[in-house]
Amino acid sequence: MHTMWKGSISFGLVNIPIKMFTATEEKDIRFRYLHKECNTPLKYKKICPTCDKEVREDEIVRGFEYETGHFIIINEEDIEALKSEVDAKSIDILDFVNLAEIDPIYFDKSYYLSPQDTGNKAYNLLRQAMNDTGKIAIAKMTIRNKQTLAALRIFQNVLVLETIFYPDEVRSVNLIPGVSENLEVNEKELSIATKLIENLSAQFEPEKYKDDYREALQELISKKIQGKEIEIAPEMPHKNVIDLMEALQASLKETKKKPVNKKAKATTKEKQPSAV
Repeated sequence: MHTMWKGSISFGLVNIPIKMFTATEEKDIRFRYLHKECNTPLKYKKICPTCDKEVREDEIVRGFEYETGHFIIINEEDIEALKSEVDAKSIDILDFVNLAEIDPIYFDKSYYLSPQDTGNKAYNLLRQAMNDTGKIAIAKMTIRNKQTLAALRIFQNVLVLETIFYPDEVRSVNLIPGVSENLEVNEKELSIATKLIENLSAQFEPEKYKDDYREALQELISKKIQGKEIEIAPEMPHKNVIDLMEALQASLKETKKKPVNKKAKATTKEKQPSAV
């Protein structure tokens, strides 16, 4: 696994040297754009529309558009000056909180943390203390020139860092149109909806969920590589249910849990053959 960041966890006056690894990966199947006539991959060039020419990397600068068509230039010296004001190699723990207090909307990306050669003892100490108290840590760190808020927690006996959004990065629900707060709910419909939830309730088993589209796409690619003919599956019939009560009752009927098999259990003792 590739180390993407090295630094330390600042825990009071304790520094824990750690390495950081990306905990998740995208499994999306990506395509490249080709020229239809010759199947050559296309290249993308940076063109200046004013000068009408391709621009080299060393000719590109950062610009912030503060008004339409008006920019201020931010150069590398400006960025370096800001970097010196923060420790880019430290995960600074600010507070310890309960995980249940953080809504999932705040979570962004996950990273595994492992101790560096001299950090095992302090790493184990922090992990055990967090386990015993049931707390997670809120911390700040810098990744790729961006100061990030993060949650530090335990996952399968490993310290995991979850980057989280700042409060002003989460849009207010008041901006969402068409959401009614005080709409009256039909009691009978509510009762059936509650039973439907109960019927669909289960233990969370992540391994049972899969990306059906990605698997079908991978199968399509494999068949095309092998030169097989592609068969189009017939479209599944779809019943257009308009009435809410009808939809609830039909859903409840389809999701009713099967009755437990009450057949008598076979005895573990096998019948002995009769003596001759």
